[in-house]
Amino acid sequence: MTDRPLLLLDVDGPLNPFRARLLRHRGYVTCRVHPAKWSAKQKPGSRRRRRGLRLRLHPGHGARLLALPYDLAWAWATAWMHGANKMIGPVIGLPADLPVIEFTNLFAEDPDGLNWKTRRVVEWAAGRPFAWVDDMITDLDVRHVAEHHAGQALLLRIDPRKGLREREFTELERWARDVGPGS
Repeated sequence: MTDRPLLLLDVDGPLNPFRARLLRHRGYVTCRVHPAKWSAKQKPGSRRRRRGLRLRLHPGHGARLLALPYDLAWAWATAWMHGANKMIGPVIGLPADLPVIEFTNLFAEDPDGLNWKTRRVVEWAAGRPFAWVDDMITDLDVRHVAEHHAGQALLLRIDPRKGLREREFTELERWARDVGPGS
């Protein structure tokens, strides 16, 4: 265990700007993957199932994320869970064995209106400082984390039309340095 904060990443929105109007953001590549749960929901033999789920990913994001002063936790705070290590990490240059937050309540409605990941993220972080990068964070989630998490936390909402950009990388680096050892 290090003194560095955790970096908890979502895939869709931050790394895959799935709501982008333009099909090609500068530097992004389009790839097709076949996640089991997604494939199971497609009509057998359909063109959509054969082609796979389209993602737009930036091959340079892995190096940028690894250069940040964090312990990287691949979901990670994402519904992709272990699939992120297999299907996302290799495309953007991240190791294939990053830690994964296990979610058992995928997309479940929270009684207090929180993001379905929020309570599990707080529990998983166990008081350690963390930055959580997601497109579905709301003010309710920010307040909940402030009230229920003993360590410092940055909840960084990403526009799913734009994904992670230079300003977010700068904010993540600044915040981690501010909460690092000796600060």
